Amino acid sequence: MFQQVMNIISLWALPLIILLILTMGLVKKLPIYEIFTEGARDGFKVSINIIPYLVAIIVAISMFRASGIIEIAEQVLSNFLSQIHVPADVLPIMIVRSLSGSAALGVFSDIANTLGPDDYATKLSAIMVGSSETTFYVLAVYFGAVGISKLRYSLIVGLLADFIGIVAAVCVCNWMFL
Repeated sequence: MFQQVMNIISLWALPLIILLILTMGLVKKLPIYEIFTEGARDGFKVSINIIPYLVAIIVAISMFRASGIIEIAEQVLSNFLSQIHVPADVLPIMIVRSLSGSAALGVFSDIANTLGPDDYATKLSAIMVGSSETTFYVLAVYFGAVGISKLRYSLIVGLLADFIGIVAAVCVCNWMFL
């Protein structure tokens, strides 16, 4: 019963929001189409402004993957990771998640397809993906969209939050699945 109600709500939520916005615009006698096209024009300007930042992130991720750093880190950290019950398969997610959500999702999909959905590494990876943020992407897009070039403490705080999310994911998985 609950699942059916949630399906109905998710099916009708967006059309109802759009209808509500259009109705409020008509009630307030606003030029709805003109406002919509003005917002689309502003959105296009923002996307043009953030392209250099996105290209920089894509190049950095490609260089990171091609350099072999992930494989070297797996070899160096394998003893420490095994002591805290973190499979070496999960290390790429720990590294890539702060850079790119799609790259982390690709790594997670590979782990899930290779090891299966019930494996500890898959569960740990899923929690890590859900408990951390794409810090560099967020800084590039959001700060780039408004023209902020000095990150100040944002990068440090973002990476610290990612680290805390990873530690929390390891603790939760150790507590729930071991």
